[in-house]
Amino acid sequence: MSIKANNVAHAESSGRAYMLLTLTTLCWGANSVFGRLAVDEISPMLLVSLRWLGSVLLLMLFAHRNVYRDWPTLRRHLPFLAAMGVIGFTTFNALFYVAAHFTTAVNMGIIQGSMPVFVLIGAFIAYRTPVTGLQAAGVALTMMGVVIVGTGGSLARLAGLTINHGDLLMVIACTLYAGYAVGLRRRPAVSALGLFTVIAASAFLASIPLTAAEMALGHFQWPTVTGWIVVGLITLFPSFLAQIFFIEGVALIGPGRAGIFINLVPVFASILAVLVLGEPFEGYHGAALALVLAGIWLAERNRRPPVPSES
Repeated sequence: MSIKANNVAHAESSGRAYMLLTLTTLCWGANSVFGRLAVDEISPMLLVSLRWLGSVLLLMLFAHRNVYRDWPTLRRHLPFLAAMGVIGFTTFNALFYVAAHFTTAVNMGIIQGSMPVFVLIGAFIAYRTPVTGLQAAGVALTMMGVVIVGTGGSLARLAGLTINHGDLLMVIACTLYAGYAVGLRRRPAVSALGLFTVIAASAFLASIPLTAAEMALGHFQWPTVTGWIVVGLITLFPSFLAQIFFIEGVALIGPGRAGIFINLVPVFASILAVLVLGEPFEGYHGAALALVLAGIWLAERNRRPPVPSES
């Protein structure tokens, strides 16, 4: 194949990857809006259970061959994968959808956008991954953005360390998801779809006791018509299609370049929250978003290549 033909093929694959990864972050950004739409339409723990049940059913239609082929390896790592599902999917989503009752989708999206920095901190704690001066500055900027969101841009609330309850839950959720992301460094050498199916199944099983507790405490709410629509949207877009798009995008351009697109999540979440929910986008939101994105940009500069994961 000629150099020109190679260049054309490379440009086409890159363009396809950019489209898929942009759609991925659009789906993930929309999850903040879906979380707000679910308020008073379905109880949070039931939403978590139905989300992962639907995801598992869809995955079994498309990924059953991957699971069958990878099962001998997956079975040896079931305790680890179950822990990943509990931390990264069940607990994260439970906190995420409870937080939606107390804060705005704009806030949720901006705080969720800080996740790469939480991963950077987690990698340092778990593996002593070196942190450069630029990365440390990026962490500081991002944390400033999160604090501005959590305090509503109020100096009085900042001085009194008063943070919105929902925003605090989002910070905890992001910390847990960072633990999940860092833990995946030790993922077994199996297909991405096989891995995702087992983790999603673990997340569903782990969500059942939470839904049972929700019922016992009298907080259970069966979905309304709108609630069922939200369940369907969450299952199809953030849970299923976004994962497929991301896997394909990573295969086309690699994890390093693909990871940069995650920075679009708070941007899409903010835009959709304003357009769909009519939420206000205040000046402090703009300042916080700028700080979060600038912090991530600094943290990503001159980043060392990741160490290969252990199988």
